[in-house]
Amino acid sequence: MTGNSPASESAGPNTLSPVEEQGKYDVADFAGELARAHENHEVGTTRRFENDHVRVWEILLEPGQRGAFHVHDQTYFWTVVEPGRGLQRFPDGTFVIRDYRLGETRYLVHSPENALIHDLENVGGTTMRFVTVELKH
Repeated sequence: MTGNSPASESAGPNTLSPVEEQGKYDVADFAGELARAHENHEVGTTRRFENDHVRVWEILLEPGQRGAFHVHDQTYFWTVVEPGRGLQRFPDGTFVIRDYRLGETRYLVHSPENALIHDLENVGGTTMRFVTVELKH
């Protein structure tokens, strides 16, 4: 999915909350960060655990905070621990904004050949927190 942004999805069990807003942004504003994104495997704000099989991250963003562009090139899943409103930008110049619900969980299959690059910004008024688990191959 490198460069591709997800389409609007309907809410339901095991699906993303619906896209509230989508649009375009100027990729030139993030050119340096995007150029390095393929090498940025810091998919969270804190690494909580790692062994030969998994890597566990916490993503904790206060209102207005943003996690840099990074790459997902391994299968992983995330769960919302503290709900919030997030904006994700993609390398193709698109963005989506959605409200993440408490307990919402998503499983995503990625590899070096099918990588996802994006950032995440808290555009809501509350702390937003996820737990992400990468499955090592």
